[in-house]
Amino acid sequence: MIRTLASRNVRAISRIGNGSKNLAIRAITTQTVKQSQHLRKTVTSNFLKPNRGSLWSSNLARQYSDLPSHIRVPLPALSPTMEQGTIVSWEKKEGDKLNEGDLLAEIETDKATMGFETPEEGYLAKIIVPAGSKDIAIGKLLCIIVENQEDVAAFKDFKDDGAAAPKPKAASPPPEAAAPPPPPAPVAAPPPPPPSAPRPMTAVEQKGLSAAGPAASVSAAPSAPQGGYIDIPVSNIRGVIAKRLLESKQTIPHYYVTVECQVDNLMKFRERINKKYEKKGVKVSVNDFIIKATAAACRKVPESNSYWLDKTIRQFDNVDVSVAVSTDRGLITPIIFSADRKGVVDISSEVKALAAKARDNKLQPHEFQGGTVSVSNLGMFGVKHFCAVINPPQSCILAVGTTSKKLVLDPENIKGFKEVNVMSVTLSADHRTVDGAVAAKWLQHFQEFIEDPATMII
Repeated sequence: MIRTLASRNVRAISRIGNGSKNLAIRAITTQTVKQSQHLRKTVTSNFLKPNRGSLWSSNLARQYSDLPSHIRVPLPALSPTMEQGTIVSWEKKEGDKLNEGDLLAEIETDKATMGFETPEEGYLAKIIVPAGSKDIAIGKLLCIIVENQEDVAAFKDFKDDGAAAPKPKAASPPPEAAAPPPPPAPVAAPPPPPPSAPRPMTAVEQKGLSAAGPAASVSAAPSAPQGGYIDIPVSNIRGVIAKRLLESKQTIPHYYVTVECQVDNLMKFRERINKKYEKKGVKVSVNDFIIKATAAACRKVPESNSYWLDKTIRQFDNVDVSVAVSTDRGLITPIIFSADRKGVVDISSEVKALAAKARDNKLQPHEFQGGTVSVSNLGMFGVKHFCAVINPPQSCILAVGTTSKKLVLDPENIKGFKEVNVMSVTLSADHRTVDGAVAAKWLQHFQEFIEDPATMII
């Protein structure tokens, strides 16, 4: 189970208020309360009297004056881009004993489903947001924790009214309507045309249609679709994918450069490696060589291994390759860190492990957040050529098609030609960071590495 939220980041949870006020009030000592009159006014005289070394203290908030001391646990941000979350499941029931570090709930973020640990020892008194609730805003109250088991019953009928929206103010009565202006003087109708002047025909009449036909077609409501359909709710991950791809196509000046690579030497080289390491269970794929060649080409052309940051262009030393993996929940890109410094066998092992974790929804945030360049391979689906969308703030993504056979000229062959295996690849580049000639140079290096794999280690 993935547990990503450190306890020290959750210990700042307060028992009253919400949002950033909770964090501010949590740090106030009795002496500070006396010195900070403006803060007491802000929270309407609600304050805490800290107990040394513990989150538990007397709760003197007016709205909870009849309740025992308790901790309010809000929804935390489990990833840098998280804005909302879905409560997948609660791992504890109301009344259960909680030990610090226990798995409290599973929360679906914009990236993956992650475990949320218990922030403090005590008892789970009340679950505010039930399992299955979607689009829960960051800071929304999730549950209540109490120190003593006998205090659980006091929260049986507890309801959170902290996030209630203020009632709209009553609309002020409309001002007295001014006396309507006098109606305009009637305009005399123009005289009818003389009988000798024929009326020009309209376009409808010239085509021989009835006058009611076009009007009826314009005003008619669309008919219901034939057959049935289903509405599929948009998950957090799918929503973020849609948002980022739209942002990418709207803000990044994409352009595309394509080249064909002969892969006969690569296939022979791969066969030798797999045979040599067969007893160790090693089986490298063509995609492993593609990842290595991508990283090696980025080392040759550092402009491709960069971020566009508006005011600056950040070029990276290490080449961290994001590998697109399709899952039932959407596309995710686990990262092969420092791929330029790793061998194909190590890359192969990491790709298999990360892909399995991605499909099981067990990736940790640091395993898919970041990356300096991306690779998307649809060759296993028989796709010959496609253009991928850049993963911002990266500058490039390589789209890889399938391998196919092709006849090429060969003066040394008695027939004058030979059959080769070729693979089409397309580099999508951000024109703000990578000029066209630079992208062409990158593809030249990539092509050389693929057609002669031994050069990748030179």
